[in-house]
Amino acid sequence: MLKSTCAAMLLIVAFSGAPGAEETARMARSGAQAYRLCAACHSLQPGVHLSGPSLADRWGKKAATVNDYARYTAALKRQEFAWDEITLNAWIAKPQDMVPGTTMTFRGIESDQTRANLIAFLRLALAPGGAEKVVREGLIPEAMAQGQMPPNLSSVGTNQRINRIRHCRDAYYITTADGAEFPFWETNVRIKTDTSALGPKSGEPVLLRSGMVGDRVSVVFSSLADVKALISEKC
Repeated sequence: MLKSTCAAMLLIVAFSGAPGAEETARMARSGAQAYRLCAACHSLQPGVHLSGPSLADRWGKKAATVNDYARYTAALKRQEFAWDEITLNAWIAKPQDMVPGTTMTFRGIESDQTRANLIAFLRLALAPGGAEKVVREGLIPEAMAQGQMPPNLSSVGTNQRINRIRHCRDAYYITTADGAEFPFWETNVRIKTDTSALGPKSGEPVLLRSGMVGDRVSVVFSSLADVKALISEKC
């Protein structure tokens, strides 16, 4: 897949020529609109990893080499290519075809022009200092450059901070710091950890409600050790 895409792209460049500065700027502005598809899982800020790794300073760099990101698949780590116009075009078109076995669930962009515009934007955004540049030039807002960050759970109200969790029969009974106790059907409770700086404080898990009537909840712990220590079996 990558070889055929490379050949196609080289032919396009050979016959059409590289776009001029004005056309490249126009393409980047259009590509900024498509970047929202990337911002759902990635940040342009260094060291900020979401569902996918930070894209900061990735242009021209070998795939799967962000040092502090540990969730690359074996399939991607085996690759030897670097991120540029050719490889990004193939990747954005259909990641699963380019690297079978990747867990990136992005379905791809079919439009050649949309991909070209997005790549023009990424050439700016993935360069050193790219996040600041694309925000400063008004291509995307700062929040989009940051990516869809999880909420800050290190400081929450007493109605969210959990003091006690006990499991009894088919329910979790959750007591918050304001003294209220809530019973939740066990299948509606999701147990999570957030070990980042934005996560809960040690020993203080956080209750997050969801669902149309608030009957589905996530209980977020600061560590696996807290999960083991703070949930008891007691009726």
